[in-house]
Amino acid sequence: MSSTPVPPFPAADHDHGDCVADALARAERLSRERGVRLTPQRRRVLELVWQSHRPAKAYDLIQALSSAQRPVAPPTVYRALDFLIAEGLVHRLESRNAFVGCAAPERRHAGQFLICTGCEAVAELNDPEVDRLLCERAADLGFRLRHQTVELAGLCPQCTAAG
Repeated sequence: MSSTPVPPFPAADHDHGDCVADALARAERLSRERGVRLTPQRRRVLELVWQSHRPAKAYDLIQALSSAQRPVAPPTVYRALDFLIAEGLVHRLESRNAFVGCAAPERRHAGQFLICTGCEAVAELNDPEVDRLLCERAADLGFRLRHQTVELAGLCPQCTAAG
């Protein structure tokens, strides 16, 4: 079974405001359903992660949240990120030590990511067949899998077209 990236790499005319608004609305709904608190700080970190389809670094988030009058301590942002990851609202990209919003937070899943080496855009593949196959192969080798993140580097359609 194959799958297309969800969401696909955004087109040049893509309305990113809709992505952010949809991600925040889904996070608020899921938090209510799960009985967890999406505090204003957690919501703001999620909003910043969704600001683009590129990975967000923790220190960039700290800088964006801080002001001259009110600096934000790193543990505050890391706690918010830990919550967002635990709730499946954000994924950590191991190779980039950065974070991206989850395209399908309604169900728990392992991450499979297409990362453009040209523009750094990221798309979540989220293919259950790939997940099943990797888990099966690991089990065949007696390996007890605890976490999986698959990251594929290449060029997105826009960068490919640009040459």
